[in-house]
Amino acid sequence: MLAVGGGDLWMMSTPFGRRGFFYETWAHGGAHWKRVRVPATECPRIPASFLEFERADMGTTFEQEYMCEFVDCSSGAFDRDLVEAALDEEEEAWQLEPLWKEK
Repeated sequence: MLAVGGGDLWMMSTPFGRRGFFYETWAHGGAHWKRVRVPATECPRIPASFLEFERADMGTTFEQEYMCEFVDCSSGAFDRDLVEAALDEEEEAWQLEPLWKEK
């Protein structure tokens, strides 16, 4: 629909961890994407007292839902920064031989 109509794609969301299409586009999508980040603390319609209540109640989820932060999920063994730092884009990918061979 974008190709035919020459339209624009708008993605509006709160972050849901450092994964998925929204995160990849935000973090690695390139200069052709315009990024607008507005944390709840910059919205005059949301009282600071409400945000403090939510912060105490929600823990790290608050950072995603109200502060527009991409937070690693707590169930991962390694955080995303550590995994990305271990990757070498210059290194050629290798394949394992299958444990079985078809006859």
